[in-house]
Amino acid sequence: MLDAPTAWPLNEITLQPLSEDAVSAALRIGLSEAEKTNHAPGSKGGGSDEPGLSIALLDDAAVMRLNAEFRDRDEPTNVLSWPAYPGATPEAVRAAAAQEPGHVYWGDLALAGETVAREAKAAGKSVSAHLSHLIIHGVLHLLGYDHIEEDQAELMESLERRAMDELGYDNPYGDSTDTK
Repeated sequence: MLDAPTAWPLNEITLQPLSEDAVSAALRIGLSEAEKTNHAPGSKGGGSDEPGLSIALLDDAAVMRLNAEFRDRDEPTNVLSWPAYPGATPEAVRAAAAQEPGHVYWGDLALAGETVAREAKAAGKSVSAHLSHLIIHGVLHLLGYDHIEEDQAELMESLERRAMDELGYDNPYGDSTDTK
């Protein structure tokens, strides 16, 4: 949902496939990684091939209100996530999803247009690359991945790099720039 078109330097025609590609890559890689360590029977996935999540493309003011309401931080941020399985590990999320018939709902994301554009410019990246990375990052949070502990952060960042590489973008944590 593009709620604040003037806040985004990309139009809806560009944002739709970019978002879909980033979501698909994150789900594929994140669920595959969770399957490697999940030995629960019937943990092959769950739901249809359609990803069940919402992405709200907002302006900084709207994301700042959400950040204050849900995280007690009165400032804009680039991406917020609300997982359908809060606090669950990736393995537990995958197992829970496998038990749900039909369409699985993973959760919700909100991204702030001006912040995304500002961060991309400061890092010398395209808005497309930075937005793709943030969507991937947010989807991985919906799947139960986190970066609080160092080992969790290393795993999450490696999954983000793999998803970005799959989409043809450079390492989001590297020094290089992309042209896509």
